[in-house]
Amino acid sequence: MSNKEYNPQMHTVEHLLNGTISSMLGCSRAFSTHIEKKKSKIDFRYTRNLTSEELTEAEQKVNEIIALNVPVTTETIPTSEAAEKYNLSRLPDKGMEKVRIVRVGEYDACPCIGEHVASTSEIDGKLKIISSDYSEETGVLRVRFKIVQQ
Repeated sequence: MSNKEYNPQMHTVEHLLNGTISSMLGCSRAFSTHIEKKKSKIDFRYTRNLTSEELTEAEQKVNEIIALNVPVTTETIPTSEAAEKYNLSRLPDKGMEKVRIVRVGEYDACPCIGEHVASTSEIDGKLKIISSDYSEETGVLRVRFKIVQQ
């Protein structure tokens, strides 16, 4: 499998990290993601970089969820209902009548069209946050991460 091929494990980890950071900081979910097998990145609109303590906390929270073998499920709901609960701006088709919601147990839920593992037990390793940086010019907080073997 090449680095550019789709990876359900990494995509599921992205959901966990995205939800964790947005919850910790009280900001919206990432507006941009780039998911690859070897390493990935997510971009948030925010006002500063994360502290080393925040990076450690986010990493620990995600790894706790991975270790719990949480089920990953989907449901399809009317777009009008989804719009009341979720940000739909990243959906590829704005005229959709229904939206697929991906849930990682009770920990995270968001609209998504991608493939995911059936349970966090299928994630072969742990999240490792590689780095983060903040651009004052663009107001973008970027977090880079990968899955490392246990």
